[in-house]
Amino acid sequence: MTSKSPALNLPDLRDLRPKEECGVCGIFGHQDAAKLTYFGLYALQHRGQESAGIVASDGVKVSQHKGMGLVPEVFSEENLRTLTGHLSVGHVRYSTTGASNIVNAQPFLATHRGCTLTVAHNGNLVNIRSLREQLENKGSIFQSTMDSEVVVHLLARCADLGLEEAVIDTFRQIEGAYSILLMTADKLVAVRDPGGFRPLCLGKLANGGYIVASETCALDLVEAQYLRDIEPGEVLIIDKDRLKSLSLGSPRPRSYCIFEHVYFARPDSDIFGINVYQSRKRMGQILAREHTIDADFVMPFPDSGNYAAIGYSQASGIPLEMGVIRNHYVGRTFIQPTQSMRDFSVRVKLNPIRSFLENKRVIIMEDSIIRGTTARSRVRSLRQVGVKEVHMVISCPPTKHPCYYGIDFPSGGELIANQKSVEEIRAHLGLDSLYYLSLEGLVEATGAPADHFCKACFDGNYPVAPDREFHKLALGCKSASLSECMKQAR
Repeated sequence: MTSKSPALNLPDLRDLRPKEECGVCGIFGHQDAAKLTYFGLYALQHRGQESAGIVASDGVKVSQHKGMGLVPEVFSEENLRTLTGHLSVGHVRYSTTGASNIVNAQPFLATHRGCTLTVAHNGNLVNIRSLREQLENKGSIFQSTMDSEVVVHLLARCADLGLEEAVIDTFRQIEGAYSILLMTADKLVAVRDPGGFRPLCLGKLANGGYIVASETCALDLVEAQYLRDIEPGEVLIIDKDRLKSLSLGSPRPRSYCIFEHVYFARPDSDIFGINVYQSRKRMGQILAREHTIDADFVMPFPDSGNYAAIGYSQASGIPLEMGVIRNHYVGRTFIQPTQSMRDFSVRVKLNPIRSFLENKRVIIMEDSIIRGTTARSRVRSLRQVGVKEVHMVISCPPTKHPCYYGIDFPSGGELIANQKSVEEIRAHLGLDSLYYLSLEGLVEATGAPADHFCKACFDGNYPVAPDREFHKLALGCKSASLSECMKQAR
């Protein structure tokens, strides 16, 4: 294994936004599998900017490279040439379970009885604490704090059953959200949890090989043909002879993460069979129907809210303008300002056009408000350049509850909508008015039935209960009672 020393990680502009745990990409049946995986990860970079890794196999030899940082920072032509073979799995990560360091970077590679197994995971396992405790009591020794390592230990204990039965038996013990790629020396295995929280899709390469990835934008970049989504509760095994589909057992109600459409997924992806660009435009259109505002124009803060702003403008007849200019050359780190340089982290990336905005009545489109820190700084910057009225519309309902299915939302006590009413948030942000999209409007924008989605971050109805230790961590609650923690989170 080779690894890259982590760069100096000063706070960056993304720190106050919600963060996805990771993205996965696997290639089977291509002589440049690692290079295609690299491009797939490049397309999925928005899903994790903390670390990246690729493991490759030629059927006998398995090689890997991973490091802290963005995909092009971790990989070079030189180290990609060492990742030889027709089979590979890659991962981009932002940690929601496990500390941020190279030990926890994925894919996770292990050897058991002379056989290698690679795991790349998107999601969170909500019974991780109890499973890990059981395994440690039986002698398992863990090398990391990742929940994904539990999968390796469970599979090792079922190894005598053969790959198919070992996978089925392992994932029947696991609860939570997982879109996982497993790789042996000669097989690629895709597994998706029975609720289907996180997306995972299958495509066919021009040479006849296959790609499995978190989003369809990864397929587009390598010019693969989209075949279908991996079904919730499905185990798909790809080897040189065939594609074989197995089931984890009894189906569960769909639990698609609706926040994928609000914020996380790339707008050029189709997620859960729905195009993200179009659903975000419809969010804006429905917002215009639900809330009428008299203003000179509507504008997003690039790039959040861009597509909902287009929809709002088209539906309301209010012109769309780009009154704030984004600096696209801001990297992951920058020299930190002194305390006297207030709001530097906002201004280094986004700069309002003073002469255009002065004395205007402006509608700001945002995709979400989490803590409110970023929104407050943005409103302040508009007031400073002389904007007459600042109205804000949010293309989702108030985010009141933490998520423990693979999104790094803070605890309930840190979510501004958990602590304040809409009117109190408006006053706190310094707005003339504030409106959120209704939950019914958000579901309508997707075009899918309401019961297909997990909406727990909005309504507090969690489809899969976590174990005792996990819910205390996720909800920022010290009570041993899940119901009491839920009550406090609300």
